[in-house]
Amino acid sequence: MDWIKDLDINFLRSDDENFRSTSSAEQRKVEKVVLTKFEDYEEYSDIEPLILLNRSEHIAYLTKGLERLSRSYEGLDASQPWICYWIVHSLTILNHPIEDSLKSRICKHLARCQQKTGGFGGGPTQYAHLATTYAAVNCLCDLSTEEAYQVVDRKALMGFLRRIQHKDGSFAMHDGGEADTRSVYCAASVAKLTGIFPVVQDLFAKSAEWIVSCQTYEGGIGGCPGAEAHGGYTFCGFAALVILESYKRLNLDNLIRWACNRQMRLEGGFQGRTNKLVDACYSFWQGGLFPLLHCAITNVDNVDSSVLQCQGWLYDEVALQHYILLCCQSSLGGIVDKPGKGPDFYHTCYGLSGLTSSQHSPDGSVINIGPENNELITVHPVFNVSYPAAKAALEYFSKLPLEEED
Repeated sequence: MDWIKDLDINFLRSDDENFRSTSSAEQRKVEKVVLTKFEDYEEYSDIEPLILLNRSEHIAYLTKGLERLSRSYEGLDASQPWICYWIVHSLTILNHPIEDSLKSRICKHLARCQQKTGGFGGGPTQYAHLATTYAAVNCLCDLSTEEAYQVVDRKALMGFLRRIQHKDGSFAMHDGGEADTRSVYCAASVAKLTGIFPVVQDLFAKSAEWIVSCQTYEGGIGGCPGAEAHGGYTFCGFAALVILESYKRLNLDNLIRWACNRQMRLEGGFQGRTNKLVDACYSFWQGGLFPLLHCAITNVDNVDSSVLQCQGWLYDEVALQHYILLCCQSSLGGIVDKPGKGPDFYHTCYGLSGLTSSQHSPDGSVINIGPENNELITVHPVFNVSYPAAKAALEYFSKLPLEEED
């Protein structure tokens, strides 16, 4: 933890400039508990010097969730494809095989969530929604079986995308629903992964312009024009622009500065917005943005080549790994938001996704603060499915004939 050893702790703490607030008080509490976790490791490092990813505990927690959920998940009844994706994706990057029979059961359940008019709903008989369509497609791609690929009704999906597209380039999340940067990303992502993008590309003619209008004075991207910059929306907006090959239209300097400043100085993890608390899910939503930014600046003129030939991304991967592994691993398995919180599949998925993103550098080297067993499977930076799964899905769907919807 050199970033702590080499600096005055008080310099790393947040500075409320003598204007105390509820938010600043909560920030101090989080810093205190995180620092305690770091100090505990230092104190006992002579007994257990290795910083370990509790792989077996996470696998046990996740596999149990695939078979049975607690009653507390009743509130996520409209997020069934998400739960499948969070668990399947986590097991995939942990390199833990899922039995073929269980893969088939997942495929059949997601097939029941698919609507005849296109798209996937939050559960069987529920309205099709772009977010759950994205989750279902990602889950099926991570499963990487013929049965999984065949679940997707591509012709109906084209009709769904055309139905919810807005003239300004945005997309509704569902029929009559809200439009934000998530929806453009989800639409572009599923179109690209399933190979229908060439047929529906006209739907995105104004999408880049709409996303650019969501970039704020801070540099990040909001959910819609005029909204506050947010980590999740920034990733979605920028990833969509990468798919649309229009990322140069953003102010990249402002975006990079905003993204770099979201890493917390003491905790090492990321916050989602200015003056918010650290949260493990932003290990991906913010940390996963940097591989995309690296690709972008590689293709921008007048960039100092030394910036691009470094080992690592444009943030402190070592600090992030310390936060995830020392502060966010539950003894019960799974990843927590921050110390003191309970584990859930969402934070497990995006905590592990952020961890693997931090481990794999642009020069191909591995940054790993623990033993070799800590290393995870690489994820595709645009889609957040495992890289081998994304490659296989893109190849499979590219070979299928394209038929425009009626």
